Amino acid sequence: MDGVAGHPVDAAEFSAMVAAVTSAFGDPTRREIYLHVRDSEGVTAAEVAERFALHPNVARHHLDKLAAGGYLEVVVARPGPAGAAEEGADRRAAGRPSKRYRSPSGLDQARPLAFPPRRDDLLVMLLGGALRLLDPAAAECMAEEVGEAYGRSLAAQLAPGDGQRSLRSALHTVADALTAHGFAAHAEARDTSLAVVAEQCPFGDTAAVHPVLCAVDRGMVRGMLAGLYGTSIPVTMSSRARGDEACAAVV
Repeated sequence: MDGVAGHPVDAAEFSAMVAAVTSAFGDPTRREIYLHVRDSEGVTAAEVAERFALHPNVARHHLDKLAAGGYLEVVVARPGPAGAAEEGADRRAAGRPSKRYRSPSGLDQARPLAFPPRRDDLLVMLLGGALRLLDPAAAECMAEEVGEAYGRSLAAQLAPGDGQRSLRSALHTVADALTAHGFAAHAEARDTSLAVVAEQCPFGDTAAVHPVLCAVDRGMVRGMLAGLYGTSIPVTMSSRARGDEACAAVV
């Protein structure tokens, strides 16, 4: 099977790709919303709710899930009087920025849906080799910092201008974003805690040789949670590369 630009995709990558697309488009209403947004210049949750006879929160959920998968982008602008009237029920307070969803900039509308980006095996291998040259503690700290910075940037793209959301809602958004990056992740409850479990790893066999790469995952989860939940919280990471039963971030 072929991936991006005709390059072969292995079974694990294809499984992650299918999981990403299924997560985003498994709901028929969400598919219709996506097609509607592709044909527009941008929509608000209130507009989608009206068109598809949905509660605004349900419409926002579908749009946020598509954004978390990278299929839509979110743009924010402070509306003037006309924009304020248009936003209507989608704005909870006076002066709140208008949040619109649209197809990613530069997207060719005639192009088929793209799968999540493939990992570059050579770059991953070189990164693992470079981290191995550092002191183990310093390498893990660096990998986590890089992952956290990227996670915060993802959160800013997924929810610009949003206030805090519940931890459960934030974790589901984190899982969707990780799935779009090849992790095939899902959120689940574990007794008194919550977890994001990854069924695949975009770092492949390199993570088994250089488990320090798992710190990138932990950093991404921490960064996204800080941006989506509104505060930094401790994240405990288990990893198959380190001998654990599953790759999971527990909060």
